[in-house]
Amino acid sequence: MTAPKQEAKKVIDSLPEDTSYDEILKELAFDRMIQKGLKDSSENKTISNQEMKNRIKQW
Repeated sequence: MTAPKQEAKKVIDSLPEDTSYDEILKELAFDRMIQKGLKDSSENKTISNQEMKNRIKQW
């Protein structure tokens, strides 16, 4: 199995047996977002809270 496939299987296996297809997809998407965020953080691809506040004000 490839690494992404192993990770997806791990997420799916951690869910209750009666989990719906939509819930599985949501959990997989959530896990992917968390993994991407952790990678960005470790690579210093982040912005400060103040910078985010400034960006939000411009919306």
